[in-house]
Amino acid sequence: MRPNSLAFRLFAAAAVWALVVLPITAFVLISVYRGAVERNFDTRLNVYLTDLVTDVAEARTNPAAKPPSITDPLFNRPFSGWYWQITPLDTPTQLLHTSESLLDQRITLPSEVGIAADVNLTRHANLEGPDKHRLRVLEREITLDEGESGKIKLSFAVSGNSDEIEKTISEFRTLLILALTVLGLGLVLATYFQVRFGLRPLRAIGQGLASIRSGDAEQLEGDLPTEIVPLQSELNALIVSNRAIVERARTHVGNLAHALKTPLSVITNEAAGKRTAFASKVAGQAELMRDQIAHHLNRASMAARSGVIGGQSRVKPVVEALIRALNRIYEERKLTLRLDCPDDATFHGERHDLEEMVGNLLDNACKWAKSDISLTVSAAGEIIVITVDDDGSGLPKKERLAAIKRGLRLDETKPGSGLGLSIVAELAHLYKGRFSLEQSEKGGLSARLELPGS
Repeated sequence: MRPNSLAFRLFAAAAVWALVVLPITAFVLISVYRGAVERNFDTRLNVYLTDLVTDVAEARTNPAAKPPSITDPLFNRPFSGWYWQITPLDTPTQLLHTSESLLDQRITLPSEVGIAADVNLTRHANLEGPDKHRLRVLEREITLDEGESGKIKLSFAVSGNSDEIEKTISEFRTLLILALTVLGLGLVLATYFQVRFGLRPLRAIGQGLASIRSGDAEQLEGDLPTEIVPLQSELNALIVSNRAIVERARTHVGNLAHALKTPLSVITNEAAGKRTAFASKVAGQAELMRDQIAHHLNRASMAARSGVIGGQSRVKPVVEALIRALNRIYEERKLTLRLDCPDDATFHGERHDLEEMVGNLLDNACKWAKSDISLTVSAAGEIIVITVDDDGSGLPKKERLAAIKRGLRLDETKPGSGLGLSIVAELAHLYKGRFSLEQSEKGGLSARLELPGS
């Protein structure tokens, strides 16, 4: 896909969207999951804390009750990160009871670092404990009735190793990133194929228009998606309209030619019957008018034909027919016309225009050649190059430039109106080609014509 193509834009937009949304999704899901894991962890610690408070309260009221403890083996393993401790608030430096895992150490209480209690009168904090473990600590302050001794206010704290939280979250993060990566790659791949599949009708339209341009088809055919059917209809209507305009232009050109032909003939005949200076002047101007009208009618006809969609002509049959005709016309001069043309050379345009251009060049060469003329046709990509060389006297550079001007005749001894080369130049220009005159290796003139091929 090219960077400026519609397919690349659609694919890039979808890929960028996926690359932006998926990381944000991962961040949100990890945050939500972390909150859920911490709540579950706090619920577990809260159960331990409630059991501990119950044991202490029962021991205070029943001397035969067992000492406070938590049955989970984690609280018996030294420096496991799972600890509990009971601290009198009136003497916070003295510990009333601790878990065996804490040994001679103590844990920092949330109340000591300024953590406020929640609606359940419980404080939550992530703190550093013995052996550099990160701990999740829950603390609750309870006031117990000591009977005649009064009341005692105790701090109950239970902690768990928060490495378990990080481990659980890390595992979830790894799985989530892996899943989203696979999903992202799948989305990008699906988007690529979706764009290619969705834009396939546009490629079909391009191929159809190329077929119309080359003359292989007359209309845009095929079963296209509903959204593109109106475009197909409008393009076909445009093609029909273009052909209708060309036909009308040809009709008008022909009508104008016939309408002017008779009055000019009358004027010329009337002037020819008089032997006065005025009659000669009228005859000369009438002949000039005839040439000018022929030139402009030819130009209008050329412009109409060059706008036709789908014109295509084989070159070799055209030039072979022209050479046969010129051999008969110039039979007395014993000219040799050589042809070098590939069989598959094709001109992207009207056959009549190709005949007009090559015919004028060959005819001009036949007028000036001594004995030898060669016509060479070659293809260069989408361009065909037609070269006509003769062994005549040639022309200086300034005269070569002047020879293609409209109606200019460099030698009045030769027949013609002086319009032939100018017609070739204008037709080449209308087809976005090039026409030039150079010195030929044969010594005469070399006419080079570059035209669109297919």
